[in-house]
Amino acid sequence: MAPHAGGDSSSSSSSSSSSDKYKPQDAVHAALTMGALFGTGGLFLAAVKTSLEKKHVGPWAVFSKHGNIAATFAAVGSVYEFSRVASANLREKNDHYNNAIAGAFGGAVLGLRAGRIPAILGYGALMSVTSAVFEYTGGRIQGAGRNPDVDEFERKEMLRKRYRRPVEETIAEIGEGRSIKLPGYDERRAQRLKEAYGFEVKPVCADPERA
Repeated sequence: MAPHAGGDSSSSSSSSSSSDKYKPQDAVHAALTMGALFGTGGLFLAAVKTSLEKKHVGPWAVFSKHGNIAATFAAVGSVYEFSRVASANLREKNDHYNNAIAGAFGGAVLGLRAGRIPAILGYGALMSVTSAVFEYTGGRIQGAGRNPDVDEFERKEMLRKRYRRPVEETIAEIGEGRSIKLPGYDERRAQRLKEAYGFEVKPVCADPERA
């Protein structure tokens, strides 16, 4: 009985720890938010397309003639985000597979405008692969984000040590002076002045402890 009880406690603790790692999200709220965002973008594109019409059209042509653009964008955004969040809730994981599933459904909705099965499958596959690869490589256009587990001070210190140049190399390129001084700089400077101008300069230290 004891091992059985211990096994139950370990399994319950592992399940509780795994559930603590992922927090379920509201898929409906996320879908409505993303649909409104994509719908606004589609409405902007519809307005641009209406303004480029060669013949005179009224302001309501944005909705009557090109309103399908905004509707398509809103549908794609809503289906994509709902599928992504729902998949994450079912799998209890936030990874690129959720984006692949969401991309398949979102691309299929985009392909519905063509009304053909090859277009639906093709758009779904293209959007699925693109979304999964984008999320797998960091999900950021400017590159992967910083690791939140790494202290910022330690990260900057590591970068300083990695790109820090030896002072001997710096002095070899630009020479001493200009606040770049090695031990014995005053003596070497006095020797150079003596060789160049023929008079001796006695180095003076302003530090009372070294005087």
